Amino acid sequence: MAKLIDGKQIAVKIREELKSRIDKLKAQGVTPGLGVVLVGEDPASVSYVTAKERACAELGMFSSETRLPADTGEAELLSRINSMNQDPKLHGILVQLPLPRHMDEQKIIMAIDPEKDVDGFHPVNAGKMLLGQDCYLPCTPNGILKLLEESDVETSGAEVVVLGRSNIVGKPVANLLFRKANPGNATVTVCHTATRNLKEHTLQADILIVAAGRPGTVTGDMVKEGAVVIDVGVNRIPDESKKRGYRLEGDVDFASVSQKAALITPVPGGVGPMTITMLLLNTVAAAEKRL
Repeated sequence: MAKLIDGKQIAVKIREELKSRIDKLKAQGVTPGLGVVLVGEDPASVSYVTAKERACAELGMFSSETRLPADTGEAELLSRINSMNQDPKLHGILVQLPLPRHMDEQKIIMAIDPEKDVDGFHPVNAGKMLLGQDCYLPCTPNGILKLLEESDVETSGAEVVVLGRSNIVGKPVANLLFRKANPGNATVTVCHTATRNLKEHTLQADILIVAAGRPGTVTGDMVKEGAVVIDVGVNRIPDESKKRGYRLEGDVDFASVSQKAALITPVPGGVGPMTITMLLLNTVAAAEKRL
């Protein structure tokens, strides 16, 4: 039976370390500030934004939230981002994705000042990451690296399989794990919807990172005995037995995979808490750069 990688516990440890950095900044007259923009009322996005605000408050950071209706024009959103770029109280800016379909996501991301792009999505930061230069690393991939590091998982020389190729998780986590660094230095295979014989690839993985966006994508027969499995998926499954009317499941069939893996992240409580913690870490780093 696999041992759980407790993302909540690891996040608490990192936030405690962040608290001392925040106190030091405040002693110098600087309060790290995060500006969040939410367009529309997507339930998952609303929940995520609320969690970010709560985390900022717990650490004594400044947070500013802008909520806009789903039919807001692109020009209005760009204007709001420009104002936030100029606001000295805000060291980091996050525009919650996904955006309504009538908006050009890349155009919106490009409008954020790269120095305030604490999500790490701006092409300037993406390019710096690819080149191994100092930059804001995307939050979920960096959170995955921290989980592996804190769990004493050796990545150097490991066979890593990443299932998913999104700009938010798949591409950046693959890049971070094959770079010449620690954690990193792994041999990385990226699988996706056009991959043939997926099972053949996943069975080779010492570390399997699943960000497919579909529940039950990976089952126990697809996992090597003793592998480390990181489940990035968060899927809302209708469930009338739950007060909220749904339950959360990952992209991994936990029951069968946990019988084969040595380590596995739960959903919820695995990668999720780390994503928010890495956002806070990037915001504090942005504030420190302004001193």
